[in-house]
Amino acid sequence: MKSVTGRWWPIAVSLCWLLAVGTGLGVLVNYSNTAGRDGMAPVRWPAQSKIPHVAGEPALVMFVHPRCPCTRASVGELAGLMAHCQGLVSAHVVFFHPGDSGEQWSHSDLWLAATAIPGVSVLSDEDGREARLFHGETSGHTILYDGQGRLLFDGGITASRGHYGDNAGYDAINALLHGKTTQQAMTPVYGCPILERGSKPSGGTSS
Repeated sequence: MKSVTGRWWPIAVSLCWLLAVGTGLGVLVNYSNTAGRDGMAPVRWPAQSKIPHVAGEPALVMFVHPRCPCTRASVGELAGLMAHCQGLVSAHVVFFHPGDSGEQWSHSDLWLAATAIPGVSVLSDEDGREARLFHGETSGHTILYDGQGRLLFDGGITASRGHYGDNAGYDAINALLHGKTTQQAMTPVYGCPILERGSKPSGGTSS
């Protein structure tokens, strides 16, 4: 006859395993839904910026850390947005680049993905100069200004880290560029800190 301890041992192991899985999933969900720092973009286009801004033409700027895995989703959402807004906006994806590193440092898969989006120009931001001007602290931070350089939208275009699909930021920019109003001109930004050489470890399979 098996002892009481022998009978309960498999159950105890199973319970411990379920607890570990549940804890891991909880950490993953919490990480995925934790927004990065919100830098609050300036209400007017910074005069010191070297990013092209044509008078009378709306301008969209996305700031990216080239090694942030979460930002793949942001770049993917931008591709979809540009497909619906061709000819309505001048778009720029600005990649952080440490001044003491080689040119290829910022030429990651994200760089290649951004350059493949029609209507988007890709720029290198040495030591995060432009990111600082626009207060872009988190990778994926997307800003929209109107033709007079007035801020229209400030935030992210994903619903969580590495999340593809419907989100308030995408909808707001799409509406604004098509001459509609939006009730949500600010959204959280989900990504890694921009002004760092490395990026935070990826917290999920979708990142």
